[in-house]
Amino acid sequence: MHVLLRAGPVDLEGDLTLPSSPRGIIVFAHGSGSSRASPRNRAVASALVGAGFATLLFDLLTAEEERLERFTRHLRFDIRLLAERLGHAVDQVAHDPQLGSLSIGLFGASTGAAAALVAATTARVDAVVSRGGRPDLAGTALRQVRCPTLLIVGGADTEVLELNRRAMQQMTAPTALHVVPNATHLFEEPGALAEVTSVATEWFRRQLPTAAAREQPAGRP
Repeated sequence: MHVLLRAGPVDLEGDLTLPSSPRGIIVFAHGSGSSRASPRNRAVASALVGAGFATLLFDLLTAEEERLERFTRHLRFDIRLLAERLGHAVDQVAHDPQLGSLSIGLFGASTGAAAALVAATTARVDAVVSRGGRPDLAGTALRQVRCPTLLIVGGADTEVLELNRRAMQQMTAPTALHVVPNATHLFEEPGALAEVTSVATEWFRRQLPTAAAREQPAGRP
């Protein structure tokens, strides 16, 4: 389903997929130079839908910004802007009559992972997964994240792996690191993306509360 998301002064295009009786919704934040058409994120999203989750993939930049970005590259590392727009998307999900009761997970790739972590400090987010992410770019926001966070990194992506390990040391939220053996940054090796999908799906299954649990009054068993 094609949707438009209002993010401050701009409208952003997205694709919303709703299985019957979704157990939660996963909002995707793509990395620099990518879009909601990312084949890797779409593969992960398809598997999550198969596991019963709704998914929302959307463009963090407008078509005109994407066009200019190809030449200037001035927005792909603007984590504050990307996080603000992601936060707007999460807020719209949280206040939507059809989606508002669902728990919300964020799946961020590359720079989108930093945006997801920053957004998680202010928006209603229940869990985060980072794929080949740059959590270090979230800066001081790392210490303010409260939701469970899974960092997935390729074993051969040595520089990013070290950056993830350092970022993990700064986080106080429940955080886990999953290393995909011999995988590089884009997880293009045979079976690598399938492993990413499997561990991400399991993380969301364990960490996202069901709608019934979310609505349970405090103090009630």
